[in-house]
Amino acid sequence: MIILGITGASGVIYGKRICEELVRYKKDVGLIVTEHAKDVLCHELKLKYYSKDEIFSSEIGNKIKEFSISDMKAPLASGSFKTEGMVIAPSSINSLASIAGGICNNLLLRSAQVTLKERRKLILVPRESPLGTIQLRNLLTLSEAGALIVPPCPAFYYNPETIEDIINFTVSRVLNLLGIENNLITPWGEKI
Repeated sequence: MIILGITGASGVIYGKRICEELVRYKKDVGLIVTEHAKDVLCHELKLKYYSKDEIFSSEIGNKIKEFSISDMKAPLASGSFKTEGMVIAPSSINSLASIAGGICNNLLLRSAQVTLKERRKLILVPRESPLGTIQLRNLLTLSEAGALIVPPCPAFYYNPETIEDIINFTVSRVLNLLGIENNLITPWGEKI
């Protein structure tokens, strides 16, 4: 299982697309959505209310196991539950700072701490700009602890034509870090 956290930062489409691709590549997904992320999902995806079934097609949604952020008894809260890693996309600065500070007062933060302590891949997609000194220090702390930081900074060498193409650049990078080869973008040096 790969844990996917979606927090309340703008850019929830990154989490949605990563989830869709993980399912497409036959990965089990454990989804944790923060309360604020539910509001942002509704706003950015133009939904009336939060529901996994409203966000994902039934084909995708049926293959996702959603966990309540308050369920500290969930298997994800224990290092004995083996996972392939964790992605938080987008990662709010609040969640990022909490993880950097060792705080684990909900399932998302606890799962991130477990992922780090077990030396599994923790991939963070921080969606904040500009970054101040405090945020940069927190990113450095997380990087030193083993987290992989993937800011959603698009490249343009592959000639993206749509917003989805631009989003897919970051999604592709995350999948690559998880060891999932994909064809979402044309790699640098290959013929476009």
